[in-house]
Amino acid sequence: MNVEIVPITTRILTPKDDIVDMIDRYTREICGADDVITVAESVVAITQGNIVRPDEMHISNLAKLCCRFIPDYGSLATPHGMQALMEKEGEWRVAFALIGGFLGKLIGQRGLFYKWGGKQAALIDDVTGTMPPFDKCVVYGPENPEQVVAALKSRLNCFGAMIADVNDLKRSRIVAATEGMNAQLASDLLIDNPFGNASQKRPICVLKNFRQYQEQQR
Repeated sequence: MNVEIVPITTRILTPKDDIVDMIDRYTREICGADDVITVAESVVAITQGNIVRPDEMHISNLAKLCCRFIPDYGSLATPHGMQALMEKEGEWRVAFALIGGFLGKLIGQRGLFYKWGGKQAALIDDVTGTMPPFDKCVVYGPENPEQVVAALKSRLNCFGAMIADVNDLKRSRIVAATEGMNAQLASDLLIDNPFGNASQKRPICVLKNFRQYQEQQR
């Protein structure tokens, strides 16, 4: 059985919204017992208030220096993105992780910066990295994502729930997922980014018949 991916269009979600309540409202007639509910990580973070405006930040000289060593397409390649990470994870932790990551590349080991730089290193979205009107803000990763997916599964009585970090560069990363579902299999289904990253306002996708699909893949 094939999975049907159903993107769900919502109104703009804000820090005044509860993400579980909103997903329940928009999917209660769609999401069934064999389905998986997936939600974009940036929208979960926005509803938690994990955002900061650039004009509220003081950019350190260290952040200005370190951001120069990040590829241009990354959210940490700007002083604001790098400063946001340093404020969450610590300036010197980030700086030493960057040095360690560079040395690791010399011996063929990649990804050490994101491993050592703290959990927010891979989650922060810089300005323009998420949907309007929050494209004017730096968006951190969500807090307590495991609790969010557990609450979603319980509320919706579905097979599973997952928070994913997906973009238009064919990257789909699992932030949190409930037990019992093959999260990597679900993540692979989102590789073409059915959420959209701009004004589409599709922060939710339902993976219909995922339980049967998962069983077929065994």
